[in-house]
Amino acid sequence: MQIKSNKPKSMRQLFAIILLIGLITACDSTKKASDNTLSETSHPKISSMNQKETVGTFLGSVLQQDVATMRQLANTDYIQHNPFIPTGLEPFIEMLPMLKENGTLAENIRMFQDGNYVFMHNIWKNAKPFGADEMVSFDIIRLDDNGKVAEHWDAMTELVTETASGRTQTDGPTVAEDLDKTEEYKATAKALVEDILMGKNPGKIADYISAEQYEQHNPGVKDGLQGIIEAVEYLTAQNNMFKYTKIHKVLGEGNFVLTVSEGEWSGKQQVFYDLFRFKDGKAVAHWDVIQEIPTEGLANNNGMFGF
Repeated sequence: MQIKSNKPKSMRQLFAIILLIGLITACDSTKKASDNTLSETSHPKISSMNQKETVGTFLGSVLQQDVATMRQLANTDYIQHNPFIPTGLEPFIEMLPMLKENGTLAENIRMFQDGNYVFMHNIWKNAKPFGADEMVSFDIIRLDDNGKVAEHWDAMTELVTETASGRTQTDGPTVAEDLDKTEEYKATAKALVEDILMGKNPGKIADYISAEQYEQHNPGVKDGLQGIIEAVEYLTAQNNMFKYTKIHKVLGEGNFVLTVSEGEWSGKQQVFYDLFRFKDGKAVAHWDVIQEIPTEGLANNNGMFGF
């Protein structure tokens, strides 16, 4: 299944912060998908920004170490769920000087919005000091009812160049369609996780996943329903089948839905981020990030869930 890295714990805090910096480099290249434009010299009028623009501008202020804008856009009690970053805005700001010492960047591949939540799919580059040259992550930022950045969650894994399907962990469509079907597809994704991944009704797999097209971006699994069957048979034979135990959040925009779940794999507690793309009522593509939930070297006690 998925290859995971063991990043030195002493570097993880900085690594997680660099992600916020790197996201900015891709805002212009993906604006057609996210409508999120960003300039390093000027910001949109803050009072008129939408959620995606607010998130992009906040991340841009981190890139520029523009503390004044960070304080304007984010709450003082900014809640952090990355286990290696201190919670609160001021402790986050205090870590900014370390950014000058690193060249690590991240490219935003997808950005979607569900209410006050903005969720993103990213590639981290030049990240060798943190465990691998390239990493893949999902990030979620919640804005409060006043439009201010209030909370952050993420999960990350090593980018794998040779995959079972021949696809990458991030390629494929990036623009949401069928916006009027968001709630329908969120319900379908939730049921898919419950019935298939949590094992309540595994025989219903063809009800949720297209038999004609299923593009698999997990590096250890082949395309199609047969790819899933082979992966399950292999993991079961190794007595290492993953276990999903709880769904913590379901976020969607049109035909893209992200589920955040908790479970076990390889004898350890894991967080599972699964992104599905739907077409004609069934899943036709899947991306994921699986990360071990750490228990040591924590910078906050918020946990990786708490939605």
